[in-house]
Amino acid sequence: MTPSSPVQGPGGRSTALRRLASSGAGLFGLIVVGVILVTALLSLFWTPFDPRATDVASRWLPPSWPHLLGTDLTGRDILSLIMAGSRTTVLVAVGSGIVATLVGLVLGALGALTARWLRETVAVLVDILIAFPVLIIAMLISTVQGGSLWVVVWAVGIGFGVNVARVTRPELRRVQHSDFVVAGRASGLTPLQNLVQHLLPNIAPVFIVQLSWAMATAVLAEAGLSYLGFGASVVDPSWGILLADLQRYIQIHPLSVVWPGLAITITVLAFNLLGDALRDATDPTLRTGARSARQARRGPAPLPGVTA
Repeated sequence: MTPSSPVQGPGGRSTALRRLASSGAGLFGLIVVGVILVTALLSLFWTPFDPRATDVASRWLPPSWPHLLGTDLTGRDILSLIMAGSRTTVLVAVGSGIVATLVGLVLGALGALTARWLRETVAVLVDILIAFPVLIIAMLISTVQGGSLWVVVWAVGIGFGVNVARVTRPELRRVQHSDFVVAGRASGLTPLQNLVQHLLPNIAPVFIVQLSWAMATAVLAEAGLSYLGFGASVVDPSWGILLADLQRYIQIHPLSVVWPGLAITITVLAFNLLGDALRDATDPTLRTGARSARQARRGPAPLPGVTA
């Protein structure tokens, strides 16, 4: 019988969820990310107005009913544009997260669990790839291929996947010498089974933080590239494109620029806060340290049968 690794069972998962819900920052991030997901799904079927419909007679209306956030220079409803743009945000965040996960796990595993010559080759490759800024690569690819969301997804996913690999590689090397991993190998588990059953669950806290940063970076990168004209095409709803359109009139209608900028800022902040809170809720070493600190503040436990 193989000794189990110190990962959480069902009770531990429920405790982690309670700990996440009790964290103010984590709860804020969870709520914001949930609202964005619901908004993206809702915008597929309904928005207050057609985000592509123009109405010159309604241009630059201030926030009021029925245009809660006002209208832009062509009379489009800003709230509807932001709701439609959330689809692009979710697509880029999830797509880049998936690509970064795959790249990070593959390079991290190759750099930690293989023969020495391959480990050293992967380490050199990761160091080389990290030297190239993700946004510059995305802009170069967009210049050749044309503006596309998939360019942003692949560029940010691969670029941040290299950063994920740099962090997961030492974590995998640290965990692979643990007793439960050695016992798993001795019991006949294949390297892939050992990786899935023992190694990955024990580096999950670090990996979650890296993944949340990747998704936050993807949101910011898409907005920046679309703002510069290298990201989403003009027919795709995007917060970056909306910000670029409204920024030209910031001296006349400054309030209109606030809404897409606020949406980008809150979304990036929510992904980072949620990732940090998930790390704190799932990392057993942090929980152990917190219990030790609380016990140190309370002082030593009284001896049995002795009353204060």
